[in-house]
Amino acid sequence: MLNPAAKLSAKVFAPDLVQKPTRDGFGTGTVEAGKADARVIVLCADLSESTRAEWFEKESPERFIEVGIAEQNMAALAAGFAAAGKIPFIASYAAFNPGRNYEHIRTTIALNKQPVKICGMHAGVSVGPDGATHQMLEDLGLMRMLPGMTVVNPTDAEEARKAVVAAAKTNGPIYLRFARSATPVFTTPETPFTIGKALMLWESEKPQVALLATGPMAYRALAAARALEAEHVGTIVLNVHTVKPLDAEAIVAAAKRAGRVVTIEEHQVAGGFGSAVAELLSTEHPVPLRRLGIQDQFGQSGEPEELLEHYGLGVSHIIAAARALLHAV
Repeated sequence: MLNPAAKLSAKVFAPDLVQKPTRDGFGTGTVEAGKADARVIVLCADLSESTRAEWFEKESPERFIEVGIAEQNMAALAAGFAAAGKIPFIASYAAFNPGRNYEHIRTTIALNKQPVKICGMHAGVSVGPDGATHQMLEDLGLMRMLPGMTVVNPTDAEEARKAVVAAAKTNGPIYLRFARSATPVFTTPETPFTIGKALMLWESEKPQVALLATGPMAYRALAAARALEAEHVGTIVLNVHTVKPLDAEAIVAAAKRAGRVVTIEEHQVAGGFGSAVAELLSTEHPVPLRRLGIQDQFGQSGEPEELLEHYGLGVSHIIAAARALLHAV
């Protein structure tokens, strides 16, 4: 039996779902935010097509700044614009933003509490053929360690659009993570979205395992929940799009109700989303926990789907982790 509040679960498994990369949500979101507030500007580091920043450029060229291959300069410029009253979004591949310009983000943006919106595209191994140098797997950890930094990892292109619009209205620095590979768009314009609030996607009548997922992994968690339901294994699925601040109330409630937790992220297990959940539950409500993610490895070239399977992030791996927890207790 599904929680009546989880109305989108009925649509989730429709075979004709549109697939888009979450970076598309950045493009549409900045255009929407720019129309609503003239203070919104976009800076890009020579990757306007890949990041979808060109969508904003075409709509508002007078508020778009191409800084070239100068990510550190981009962060410092954005801090200055923010101090002058603008709402800057800075965009590049996550390997470079926050990878290359981390110190500038730390010192000019975070330390000074400037409301810059840091947008890291092409994150995770699903970047595919670009390989290890461009498959950023450490960004969530880097950014959630910065004091005062909000960290958001949208689950699909529609939620990404909402996250960008919400970020423009939120004071303080925010990191937004986006993917290159197209994934199912299973939320709708009506699906609730609030920074800092996890979304219940699925709840069985008698849950035995809570599947907590961030980013596009939430769709895979739903597919795993459906398969487990067929095996009479009840689950809870939470879309935890905000990695910092975590929705402690929702996560602790899910852990208490299910008694076991699996976290799923396309990121290093060290220091990422699973670590944040483990830190929370270790003090608030310890339960058996398994963290699925990249296990202390760099990425490699390959097709997105085969890489996700290789690194243990397929639906079958989520199912196996849930079963293992059931048998371990």
